[in-house]
Amino acid sequence: QVQLVESGGGLVQPGGSLRLSCVASGFRFASHSMCWIRRPVGKGLEWVSSIENGENSAKYADSVQGRFTISRDNAKNTLYLQMNDLKSEDTAVYYCAKNSDWASRGQGTQVTVSS
Repeated sequence: QVQLVESGGGLVQPGGSLRLSCVASGFRFASHSMCWIRRPVGKGLEWVSSIENGENSAKYADSVQGRFTISRDNAKNTLYLQMNDLKSEDTAVYYCAKNSDWASRGQGTQVTVSS
């Protein structure tokens, strides 16, 4: 079955950086467009970024454009999210998912941006 396992979250000060990873199994990772989504406390899921299966087409929410970079290593079945210049409003649980099926997301990793 589809399994996505996120890691790399933590507590970071404003302006800091984190790199999230997501290891995929149970499906043909290289054939799927993937995304990162997040759930801030008390709010619904929101889309952060997505990348096509060809690795060379990425899109970003306006709120993270220029600060976050999505990438993937199809040989390792792994999706990444490099997050720089983090802000308090980036605090959320971050999930990776198939772009076409957000219900495929894993358990998530908590990112807390606070001084």
